[in-house]
Amino acid sequence: MGSERQHYYGKHGTPQKYDPTFKGPIYHRGCTDIICCVFLLLAIVGYVAVGIIAWTHGDPRKVIYPTDSRGEFCGQKGTKNANKPYLFYFNIVKCASPLVLLEFQCPTPQICVEKCPDRYLTYLNAHKSQDFQYYKQFCVPGFQNTKGVAEVLRDGDCPAVLIPSKPLAQRCFPAIHAHKGVLMVGNETTYEDGHGSRKNITELVEGAKKANGVLEARQLAMRIFEDYTVSWYWIVIGLVIAMLMSLLFIVLLRFLAGIMVWVMIIMVILVLGYGIFHCYMEYVRLRGEAGSDISLVDLGFQTDLRVYLHLRQTWMAFMIILSILEAIIILLLIFLRKRILIAIALIKEASRAVGYVMCSLLYPLVTFFLLCLCIAYWASTAVFLSTSNEAIYKIFDGGTCQFAGKTCNPETFASSNESRLCPGAHCQFAFYGGESGYHRALLGLQIFNAFMFFWLANFVLALGQVTLAGAFASYYWALHKPDDLPAFPLFSAFGRALRYHTGSLAFGALILAIVQIIRVMLEYLDQRLKAAENKFAKFLMTCLKCCFWCLEKFIRFLNRNAYIMIAIYGTNFCTSARNAFFLLMRNIIRVAVLDKVTDFLFLLGKLLIVGSVGILAFFFFTHRIRIVQDTAPPLNYYWVPILTVIIGSYLIAHGFFSVYGMCVDTLFLCFCEDLERNDGSQERPYFMSPELRDILLKGSAEEGKRAEVEE
Repeated sequence: MGSERQHYYGKHGTPQKYDPTFKGPIYHRGCTDIICCVFLLLAIVGYVAVGIIAWTHGDPRKVIYPTDSRGEFCGQKGTKNANKPYLFYFNIVKCASPLVLLEFQCPTPQICVEKCPDRYLTYLNAHKSQDFQYYKQFCVPGFQNTKGVAEVLRDGDCPAVLIPSKPLAQRCFPAIHAHKGVLMVGNETTYEDGHGSRKNITELVEGAKKANGVLEARQLAMRIFEDYTVSWYWIVIGLVIAMLMSLLFIVLLRFLAGIMVWVMIIMVILVLGYGIFHCYMEYVRLRGEAGSDISLVDLGFQTDLRVYLHLRQTWMAFMIILSILEAIIILLLIFLRKRILIAIALIKEASRAVGYVMCSLLYPLVTFFLLCLCIAYWASTAVFLSTSNEAIYKIFDGGTCQFAGKTCNPETFASSNESRLCPGAHCQFAFYGGESGYHRALLGLQIFNAFMFFWLANFVLALGQVTLAGAFASYYWALHKPDDLPAFPLFSAFGRALRYHTGSLAFGALILAIVQIIRVMLEYLDQRLKAAENKFAKFLMTCLKCCFWCLEKFIRFLNRNAYIMIAIYGTNFCTSARNAFFLLMRNIIRVAVLDKVTDFLFLLGKLLIVGSVGILAFFFFTHRIRIVQDTAPPLNYYWVPILTVIIGSYLIAHGFFSVYGMCVDTLFLCFCEDLERNDGSQERPYFMSPELRDILLKGSAEEGKRAEVEE
């Protein structure tokens, strides 16, 4: 057994040896990974330079206000479009492409119009009828009906079809909606085809299916915005309730960790049980009601999600999902009941640590503030970069002019030399972009902007992890707790992290940022290759995305434990990552059992808080309960504030529990180090508390006996 143990340690590093001078996080340490620190500072300087350049060339009004294909604003005073406030898209289907996000421009001709079209017409039917004068106002300015139909549509002089539209944010979007299961334009189910005959709107829908999808999304967004404007006050109250519940839960864990964990487990089971019961009662209530037996497939997608709540199949699906989740949790509790006792002991110790470093609960606010700064700078820079494009004009001719295809200025073209040499040529808009070196580098600058956002965001998260790990490690390695605990451990750990380990944090964040930017590029390529029918390319792309997703998860896990070792020993990133990895491998059974069980218990705590607040929000916004008469505001979709409260509650609970999670991970690594450094004798006493020692060492002894029996 001794030789096997020595061979095992040989494969997974050398165990820590007893050091009588080691008393926790080392205070006399040196700077680590200085080169990465210099690279980070240079990258930040370059990032600021990119932001300044983008702010100099960009014009965010292009995002806020509509602009036509020539780059001119619609409805702006002092311009020729002053009386044309609305933007009309020739082919709005092309606006549904995800590539539009790169340029904030749809790849289709766009003109400013006085009003949006209010009838359905095709150019084929209108070009030789009395409707042409109406149709002409939606063609490019100065259009004359002198070309054939094919030439007009080829040159993009007029749209192929007009669809009844409504203005939204000064832009014309098709006014197609569903009424009693029938797709309609305005209030009609038929349209005029230009020859006096009426046809069913289905023909229109088939021809503009994607445009309808854009419309539905816009209408849905508008209604959601309206719901937010009338319910934001109650949403904020719901989030405050979630914060108070999370804080109360953390405080109770400090004094009643064991009881609170079991109460949390029972409450989660009861909440899920009530959800199953409620779904069953709704399923039974809808029995026999007209239309309740329609399947979800037959109904299709509906923007009014309340329609689905009138189907029995919806409640059956909810009931099955909740039942499966309930069964999984109960089975895990049955098989992990002994491990849960050990995890509770670790949580009790974490509660004591958090209790002595209470300001650690406020540190997520610092991380949140720094992340908001990163997001705001990235978003503003991305908008300014995306709006740096200019209207490019080129010379167009029948093909005989030697200057055809060259750039030109429409204001001076009439008096230019090119106009005299090519009388039939004309200068017109070609595309919306730029041909300078700056404009050709825009895509690269956007990639650099995204990369720097990932790098800085990961650096902020790493700084928080090292700070919390240093504070909690100071608690663990205090032999007489809390007398030996240093003053202001959180601020001391924060200062050490910034003063000595900025380079190491930048190194770990850089590795993660590289993987993340590769994933973003793979997503971009996947969007570009979606139209291709090459199955091998799709398979290869799926494999690459899966591999890099797994790689990112592994790097996050390794970085987290490396930051703990950095906080304790002050070593560089690579050394800390290697030591943390080998330490975990030498204690792989404890890692698999304790760490994941505590994560599971914290997940139950989050679910309890989210479920409680979510149920309260559901009853409130559906008028099942009222604080005062007519408290809940009238809503288009009551699920909008409910989902917002649920997601916000989860993020708030995650912020509080992330402190506990970091505390548990730090104490666990310190516990493993403590076992290797000390033996519990008077000369080499354990630093762990007696309660933690009794349960963890008992669990370790049971694991060792089980392993010997299996051998």
